[in-house]
Amino acid sequence: MRRPGLRRSAATLLALGLASAALVGTGTPADAAPEPGAATTLPGPGPYGAAGRWIVDADGRVLITSGVNMVNKRAPYAPDAVGFDDADAAFLAAHGFDSVRVGVIWKAVEPEPGRYDDAYLDRIAATVDTLARHGVTSLLDMHQDMYNERFQGEFAPDWAVLDDGLPAWPQLGFPTNQFLQPALIRAYDHFLANDPGPGGVGLQDRFAAAWGHVAARFAGRPGVLGYDVLNEPWPGSQWLGCVLATCPTSAAGLTALHQRVGAAIRAQDPHTLVFTEPFSLASAGAPMVTGNAGVANQGLSYHLYCPVTFVTGADAGCGYFDPLVHANADAYSRATGAALLVTEFGATSKPDVLAGVVDRAAAAMVGWQYWAYCGCNDPTTADLAEQGVVEDPAEPPTGTNVRAEKLALLSVPHPRSVAGTPLGYSFDRARHTLSLRYSTARADGAGTFAAGARSTVATPAGQYPTGYRVSAVGARVVSAPNAAVLEVAAEPGATEVSVSVSPAQP
Repeated sequence: MRRPGLRRSAATLLALGLASAALVGTGTPADAAPEPGAATTLPGPGPYGAAGRWIVDADGRVLITSGVNMVNKRAPYAPDAVGFDDADAAFLAAHGFDSVRVGVIWKAVEPEPGRYDDAYLDRIAATVDTLARHGVTSLLDMHQDMYNERFQGEFAPDWAVLDDGLPAWPQLGFPTNQFLQPALIRAYDHFLANDPGPGGVGLQDRFAAAWGHVAARFAGRPGVLGYDVLNEPWPGSQWLGCVLATCPTSAAGLTALHQRVGAAIRAQDPHTLVFTEPFSLASAGAPMVTGNAGVANQGLSYHLYCPVTFVTGADAGCGYFDPLVHANADAYSRATGAALLVTEFGATSKPDVLAGVVDRAAAAMVGWQYWAYCGCNDPTTADLAEQGVVEDPAEPPTGTNVRAEKLALLSVPHPRSVAGTPLGYSFDRARHTLSLRYSTARADGAGTFAAGARSTVATPAGQYPTGYRVSAVGARVVSAPNAAVLEVAAEPGATEVSVSVSPAQP
């Protein structure tokens, strides 16, 4: 079996950086165990958009996702190459997950300057389609860690590596190379500056054109949640300044990158969400240095890697850092109108850490995607601790191939699509009880949802082995008893709805 690694990347970065810087009433009781499996319909119709901090479907319902990352960082860089297939998609849906951050690697998209590998995109499209058949959306993530294999990472084609011949040493792995390796630091600087590569074309211009090619392929495709422009951008030689938000050259380069990519995507796809990311230091609480893409329908993809966890391996103290990151993200959303999504956290099997991040994300009313579905021989890890939910996707996701304790911590009930604006939700782990409140006002401010508008809640069977019961005020249950996805419809005149889901038997 594979032994995947722990990826507390941004926590490591910040720790080193700081050191260097000094039914109305009750629903029908359910006595029978729920059927395994989940809905085969997507959480809501696309294309998906932004209504302030909320991701919304084409009908204006707020989507709050629970998902995972599936990124293959080794050639040929496609999820199916490590065995991810229909059985894995069905497994995710059966446990209440409704999104996957699907890794796309620039080196595979554009192996030669201006030449795109459509056979590779066929493989990505097949994964997206497989997930969609099981009601799971895909966030296409242009993934990078340490830029290129020359630096013990992955992302850019070899022809896009400009390092001025500096030494690619020391070879200390992820993430240490980003701080110390002269060639890697220079390669990031050249990329952020859009310096010319082959044919005299700027590196960012090439990258943006590649994104345009990807967007042309996936525009209008069912199940595409959005495009994540670049995973964990790194500020190069100004990394230390970015700890204190004093890295103007790198910040300007990142903003320019987002705007070039945003324009290239919008030229091919006028609707799909474009997610930008801050420099990765932000995921541990550093200032959220990033610029928006300058286009309509934007999202902010951000990560949570608590620096306390990096030092102690425990969640104690992260009750400060995680809310700080959420608050920074909220401030960015207020300034730009970007919808929010936590696209990485975890990379660990520590129960307190996993439960802590998930529960605090619920308190912040933000969806999330756990890192990662599998370890999959990940080359950019901080140590050898296990990080996957499934050990090996080439084998059936059953028995010892599944990390059951981790799955139980992540596979929890959550609001899936809300016909209104969420006011709060939480999952009481001791009582296995989900509590949800929402107003029937539309998140985009355009009035209210009509009576009968339906909201859905993921109710994973693992949390309710003997079935569940529902109490609702302002709505009535319209789904079958013990459905894998609970549906409630707003009652006439309701301005606020509350829903509680608890085990059928104490």
